[in-house]
Amino acid sequence: MPAQLTDIIGPDLKVLFCGINPGLKSALDGHHFSGRSNRFWKVLHQSGFTPKQIEPENDKTILELGLGLTTAVARATARADELSKEEFKESIDVFKNKTEQFHPQYIAFLGKAAYIAFSGKKQISWGLQPDDFCGAKVWVLPNPSGLNRGFTLVDLVSHYAELYRAISGI
Repeated sequence: MPAQLTDIIGPDLKVLFCGINPGLKSALDGHHFSGRSNRFWKVLHQSGFTPKQIEPENDKTILELGLGLTTAVARATARADELSKEEFKESIDVFKNKTEQFHPQYIAFLGKAAYIAFSGKKQISWGLQPDDFCGAKVWVLPNPSGLNRGFTLVDLVSHYAELYRAISGI
């Protein structure tokens, strides 16, 4: 059985960041966003969420900041586009149960794919969504994967900082 990535989650988080699925390196390492080209930790810091850049092996420390990490689909792949629509459908109930159990204020979907699959919407925009998901406000952010060439580091930081400002009342 392939390695799996453990959620970093707790009750009443400010933001539960939801990746599409684990990358192979992250699943193997057992740490979220540990791929060399993944920009998540750098973006999280530069957008204001963390006082310093967290190293993937210290990923659990984000709980101290009221933040958590999960994935929409548990299966690790080299690329998110390797997932099938059926895998997203099979994951919805597990994700809803997590959300209802832990009550995050916001769920930040990293990339549009999971939120489109979970919401049933055909088109969504970046940022705050008009509908809640199991009582949590929903924000859709660009995926920080190094494979996502459509967004520069500056673009990513700008999008994530918008969420940071919204939850901080800035």
